[in-house]
Amino acid sequence: MALSDLLYPDNPKRRQELIHLHQELLDCMSTNFHATNELAGVLNEHLGCTITHIHMRESSTVKENCDIMIQAMSEIQHQVQKIDSDMKEKLEPVLYQKLYDIKEPELEKIAIAHKVFSIVLGEATSTAGMVAIKLLGSNLMTLTVSKLVSLLAQIGASVLGGISITVLGLGIEMILHAILGAVERNQLLTAVRSYEKHLAEFKAASEKYQRAIREVTSLVRQQVQ
Repeated sequence: MALSDLLYPDNPKRRQELIHLHQELLDCMSTNFHATNELAGVLNEHLGCTITHIHMRESSTVKENCDIMIQAMSEIQHQVQKIDSDMKEKLEPVLYQKLYDIKEPELEKIAIAHKVFSIVLGEATSTAGMVAIKLLGSNLMTLTVSKLVSLLAQIGASVLGGISITVLGLGIEMILHAILGAVERNQLLTAVRSYEKHLAEFKAASEKYQRAIREVTSLVRQQVQ
């Protein structure tokens, strides 16, 4: 069956489906950029980190923007690992173990963590210990971030990776041209299905990531109030 019979101009439903999928991907990426910057802001303000905020580049491809996200999330992972190392270095082994003991009261863990950051930073905000415990005690920096980084790498390496994020405004012809530049014509529908699969997994992982960050930032806001 000819490409025109499948997608253009006799199948507006499928054309709209492709546009919708592309827009969903961009919206999801944009939300992840915002959530990552929120977390970076908390780490910078309360734990003495120096993580650079990131921005989507409209003139770049999906892959290039995925790479920006991966680099930022890897830096956050590195900083949280450093926080853990600081805790381990400054605390007696028994106190360090308390930080990870689910039976220990959270307020005691926060007090221990805050004491460490008062030493490390010279002066620490009242929320420093709380943020540290929330990050160390959750799976945000392990399972959640690792899963999202893996999916971002998959999307960047897929046929979607070479598509510019601004292509949506140029119309369906440009989207099709971008995809057809990477695959054979008879693979086009397979590529569209791949779009759907990647997007479904990416959205699910992104929601967990954003929810975990909201838990941290909402606690910080409550402390400020």
